[in-house]
Amino acid sequence: MPESPMPPTKVALKRNLGLWAIIGLGLGYMTPTVVFDTFGLVAEESNNVVPLAYIAALIVMLFTAISYGKMSGAFPSAGSAYTYAKESMHPNVGFLVGWTSMLDYILLPLVNIIIVRAYMESFFPDIPGWIWVVGFTVLCTGIIYLTMRGTSNMNTILLVLAIIAMAVFVIMTVVQLAQGEGAGTLVSATPFIHDNVQLGLVLTGATMVCFSFIGFDAVTMYVEEARTPKIIPRAIMLTVLIGGAIFVVTSYFTQLRFPDFMAFDPNGDRQYLDDSTLPIIGELVGGQTMKIVLTAAGFAATIASLLASQASVARMLLVMGRNNVLPKKLFGFVNPRTSTPTFNIILAGAVCMLGVVLTLENVIDYINFGALIAFTFVNLSVIAWFAVRQGRRKTPKDIFTYIVLPTIGVLMTVLLWVNLSQTALYGGLAFGAIGLAYLAYLTNGFTKKVKGFDEAHPVTGFNKTID
Repeated sequence: MPESPMPPTKVALKRNLGLWAIIGLGLGYMTPTVVFDTFGLVAEESNNVVPLAYIAALIVMLFTAISYGKMSGAFPSAGSAYTYAKESMHPNVGFLVGWTSMLDYILLPLVNIIIVRAYMESFFPDIPGWIWVVGFTVLCTGIIYLTMRGTSNMNTILLVLAIIAMAVFVIMTVVQLAQGEGAGTLVSATPFIHDNVQLGLVLTGATMVCFSFIGFDAVTMYVEEARTPKIIPRAIMLTVLIGGAIFVVTSYFTQLRFPDFMAFDPNGDRQYLDDSTLPIIGELVGGQTMKIVLTAAGFAATIASLLASQASVARMLLVMGRNNVLPKKLFGFVNPRTSTPTFNIILAGAVCMLGVVLTLENVIDYINFGALIAFTFVNLSVIAWFAVRQGRRKTPKDIFTYIVLPTIGVLMTVLLWVNLSQTALYGGLAFGAIGLAYLAYLTNGFTKKVKGFDEAHPVTGFNKTID
């Protein structure tokens, strides 16, 4: 009598990432050198108080990070804001949050490709930019396609190289300040406060640098690959604090060295609005040598971010595919040989090809729209899940933890919302409208929940992990 066939083993993501590997992925996602890439643009918009803009954004991120930590502990599944809104509020709300927040997840790899293109064009102006876009997209997509472990290892190496080069830049800047360059001092309040500082401009700058912090929330995407889900809240908070410290310290010394953004515009063409100011900063501080060193640091950090961000969006699409809100055969597929969601990785790579025609300024606004949607609903999810659905609102401690703190997070996020550009608002709302129409189709005019959720095991009932 023939043996009955064994039931097929579902393929899942490997649990092989420790605390510092995940923090490294988060910091790599954040791209520490992005502080140089957007410095000229943010200095102009904030009236030369870039460090203050970063501090304002960091405060908002800290409250939101607390909410991410609480929700990742309650729902240890990849999916981030999408999963939290789905489980705490309603599956249809989760879908809309996931759809709109896809803007920042899908477009951040594209930002990295645009920055890489700008770096390479600054050194090789005679080579068409599309060659760099295609080449680096194919290379990084191939690395992620083959292995997540390889992505983590490569990310760590590139991140360390970038931070070392940034430290060299700061040391050179300190020496020049001590010699009378720039502001001519190492200690000054001018990067934070001066006669022309305006709250509205600071918040505008904070909104612009908001996308720099995207990475702490992406840490939640690796919860199914963490050795234990318990390390995720710590990884989130450490990623925010370490990344924020790097941004504030680096922007402080850079602002002292360049008190006025006009230093980046010697030709009057305002090219820094479209391209990275990193090569310009490097050349002004240390000539061609420092330009090479700092660009190398930016290149390493940007490739690290490209690897981390492309891997993260692939996993978000995987969760939506597993839940059948996107076609499961494509988006929910995990390659049994590589244990990676290969279709999603390739799709994210295809979006990166838009770097042939788009500029940095084109993309940043849309990223911030998607990020602020996610941040707002993660804070609201804490209130909905803990205070409302679990009834944890009877003691002062619970009220403070599950109502007051996330409410502050929501209000601070709203402050950034009102300073988004019209381009971001209109474009983001249009993208959201498409998602709303698709949701209406999936739910027969909102008469039912989105199909495909495992109601018995909403988070943990997906797949068996293989080693």
